[in-house]
Amino acid sequence: MIDIYKTTEGILQRSTEITEGCWIAMTNPSATELLEIAEKTGIEIDHLRAPLDEEERARIEVEENYTLILVDIPTLEKRNDKDRYVTIPLGIIVAKQYIITVCLVETPILKCFIDGRVRDFYTYKKTRFILQMLYRNASTFLSHLRTIDRKSEEIERKLHISTQNSELIELLELEKSLVYFTTSLRSNEVVFEKMLKLETIKHYPEDEDLLEDLIIENKQAIEMANIYSGILSGTMDAFASIISNNQNIVMKFLAAITIVLSIPTMIASFYGMNFVHIPGGGSPYGFYIVTCGALLLTSITVLVFRKKKLF
Repeated sequence: MIDIYKTTEGILQRSTEITEGCWIAMTNPSATELLEIAEKTGIEIDHLRAPLDEEERARIEVEENYTLILVDIPTLEKRNDKDRYVTIPLGIIVAKQYIITVCLVETPILKCFIDGRVRDFYTYKKTRFILQMLYRNASTFLSHLRTIDRKSEEIERKLHISTQNSELIELLELEKSLVYFTTSLRSNEVVFEKMLKLETIKHYPEDEDLLEDLIIENKQAIEMANIYSGILSGTMDAFASIISNNQNIVMKFLAAITIVLSIPTMIASFYGMNFVHIPGGGSPYGFYIVTCGALLLTSITVLVFRKKKLF
């Protein structure tokens, strides 16, 4: 899908033609759409196709007539009816007359510009537009990190009541998401540092505050991801130890029960042997004597085990 926008008299409007100062937003474009834009703009089709590869790394490539900026953005996907946080590439191509964005999905990072929820946004101010997109991206990372933290606390409360595999699997998924976020945020930070040194992207004094906010926001997201990842990893280890300890307690209890029950079983098996001169066989009270003896030995064993806190 290809959408063309242009700011006219301070209002973002759709356009049908590629003109100077416009924004070309490409969302999961087809091969035909990629070829069409490549022919109209002179952008290499490989650069237009690069953001559509989920494994593409964040980087900057400077060409003669344009600059390609690839950053990682967070997104929420469903797998097996469960939400999972991952990162995908977002391509920003800065040319002399226009700016192009390419992404696999319709991301809220760009949607907020289309809906007019970003102040001081103009398609022809390309440097500010890039910084605003990157700032929204860092803010989205922070928002998802807070959501992950809340979810991990909810799962932790459930684990205090019942240590089930499903809760541990959910924690593992959140931990994987934090690993993705940390890796992507660090890659984005390298892109930001390189972008500051590029002469092809003009820097204006009025955008300095926005640039500082972007760097601070990204660093804060990195720190939060590291903190949450450490907490989640420690929680996983703690509950894994608790589950293992509970299993040992159950096994110890079952072993003690087995030993206690084996005493009357062993005595009964002895007296079940088929021979004549069995002790107490001729006594009318033989059965009661044997039963009481077995119960006595069993009681003594139970007391010994309780003293050793095996029950």
